Amino acid sequence: MQKLTGKSYQVDRRPMNFGEKLYLPILKGMGITLKHMFQKKVTTQFPEERRPFSPVFRGLHVLNRDEEGRERCTACGLCALACPAEAITMEAAERLEGEEHLYREEKYAAKYEINMLRCIFCGLCEEACPKDAIYLSETYPPTAFARQKFIYKKEDLLIPNPITEKEAYEKALGKDMETTAGALNKRKS
Repeated sequence: MQKLTGKSYQVDRRPMNFGEKLYLPILKGMGITLKHMFQKKVTTQFPEERRPFSPVFRGLHVLNRDEEGRERCTACGLCALACPAEAITMEAAERLEGEEHLYREEKYAAKYEINMLRCIFCGLCEEACPKDAIYLSETYPPTAFARQKFIYKKEDLLIPNPITEKEAYEKALGKDMETTAGALNKRKS
């Protein structure tokens, strides 16, 4: 048979020695596997167990309200300008007569959306806001199968009204975090 290239060479088919017959590297690998089998597990069963938050954890965005239940956002657009990922889009509108109980200022955000697929949770929107209208909560971002579900609209981001939905408002603020953390710690032990 004729050689197609000059790169072929003869392979030496020598018999295996005693060390090779023992398969020592495979036994070493099995030893490591057995050692890790009896160590403490590092996996957390997520929905039931939650790791404690870091003091600087940044979770889902929340649009804040004042004590009277009016939206704090004045649609100045500084959060959208500060966002390096360009995840925030908004449209401003003028407040109509009779809507003073809904909005603090004459201008408000008629449309406010955050694309969570683009967001890098850096917190620059929170720092840029002069009215403290947006903050990043200690809530894990939820999962979904459809991309459209990751575009959060204003209704999804607004904190509940403190006057009409007092319990939901306190829960959103995290005032029940101590009881939640206590229940989670009991479950771990």
